[in-house]
Amino acid sequence: MEKTIVKTKSLSKHYHVHAHTVIALDGVDFEVKEREFVSIIGKSGCGKSTLLHMIGGLDFPTSGTIIVDGMDLSKMKEEQLAIFRRRKAGFIFQQYNLIPDLNIYDNITFPLELDGAAVDKELIQELVKELHIADKLEMFPSMLSGGEQQRAAIARALAIKPAIILADEPTGNLDTSASHEVIGLLKVMAEKYQQTLIVITHDLDIAQMADRIVRLQDGKIEKGK
Repeated sequence: MEKTIVKTKSLSKHYHVHAHTVIALDGVDFEVKEREFVSIIGKSGCGKSTLLHMIGGLDFPTSGTIIVDGMDLSKMKEEQLAIFRRRKAGFIFQQYNLIPDLNIYDNITFPLELDGAAVDKELIQELVKELHIADKLEMFPSMLSGGEQQRAAIARALAIKPAIILADEPTGNLDTSASHEVIGLLKVMAEKYQQTLIVITHDLDIAQMADRIVRLQDGKIEKGK
């Protein structure tokens, strides 16, 4: 029986902007099975990033529950969420978020060092080889192309052996060819290392590479999609 690794129930997030209330998420029920690749699509402002941030423990819900790998994030305090983020969630962002003053190898191992965890050097060598950046480890981010920087970000996310990989518009700064290559590599790596992958994208071609597409509109999941 397939294990459900992500489950939200009646998940809502409201922001108060001056005298107005902005409803980013409005009672979202959402599930992802272990090792599934799900893409989330929708117009700008529909709640895609908010949902991803909730699943990754980057933000608190206004109401509802979030269960990830058996843990109820909605009941955690900030310190507990920080540990969850370091150990359970591998993040990949549009801006890569590599540290400019660290070389690529140190960027990949930085989250492990931050957590005081052992660095699995064999795994990292395998990752960078699979991602075609094994010859870039001594270089700094500014010396790499956008596609190469995003591959380094993928290696960094996978190096912590996370329960889930959360990618927010990971190809937003790349051209079409590089975008498809990066998502293809991410999909292959997630399958090889038995990771669960959730990707936010506005690109339908990218979304269709997933096992399942979820569409958000006005903070709700579109029914029948």
